[in-house]
Amino acid sequence: MGAMEGHMMVSSLNTPIAATPRVSRRTVDAPTRMFHWLLAGCFAGAYASAESDHWRWLHVTLGYTMAGLLTWRVVWGLVGPRHVRWSALLSKLRALPGWLQQVGQAQVPPARQTQNLGMALAVLAILVLVALTTASGYVLYQEWWGDALEDVHETLGNGLLLVVLGHIGLVLALSAWRRQNHAWPMLTGRTAGPGPDLVKRNHGWLAALMLVAVMGFWGWQWTQAPVGEGPAATSHVHDHDHHDDDDD
Repeated sequence: MGAMEGHMMVSSLNTPIAATPRVSRRTVDAPTRMFHWLLAGCFAGAYASAESDHWRWLHVTLGYTMAGLLTWRVVWGLVGPRHVRWSALLSKLRALPGWLQQVGQAQVPPARQTQNLGMALAVLAILVLVALTTASGYVLYQEWWGDALEDVHETLGNGLLLVVLGHIGLVLALSAWRRQNHAWPMLTGRTAGPGPDLVKRNHGWLAALMLVAVMGFWGWQWTQAPVGEGPAATSHVHDHDHHDDDDD
């Protein structure tokens, strides 16, 4: 019996243990994630090209794209999944008066409530600032009021940058505090842990359609670039450099 038990113990030790599958649930749909990253990329490009006359058409194109994405988000907030509805955002914001009252009474609000409220305020601030920044940029580009809105547009852009950086900082702080990557759901659409899927349908086709629409708009805009901007300007610069080389 002793030899048999020893053989069974050795066999059990040599048997590979099957990896436990990670449990996760879908919490963010594909179109919402596509909107998030397209908006982030457009803002980064628009901010980087804001001071360059050579890249003015790129700046304008990205601003138009942000306005279009914002319009889509407004509609998606009315007809999309429950977690992206405006009602879900407003329900989180309703906790603001009670949160302020607790802070005023030197009480520590629940961490989960603070997290949800902070994220909701950041999202609302970003959407409002995107609307104001793109609207002021359009008026400025059309020269309806001359350069009267130039400082306003720049201030709104800087304010949007600060809110975005604050949003990123909040995500990083929560990830470090909870030891869980809070940016991961916006990449994969899934959150680690048990529970039912908050999003029943991923709507991947709609996310792909959004990307195709944005890329198509960029291509069309590139062909409509004014003289001195866009591909025509780049071609002119290359031709000028080529003639300089010939003169040498």
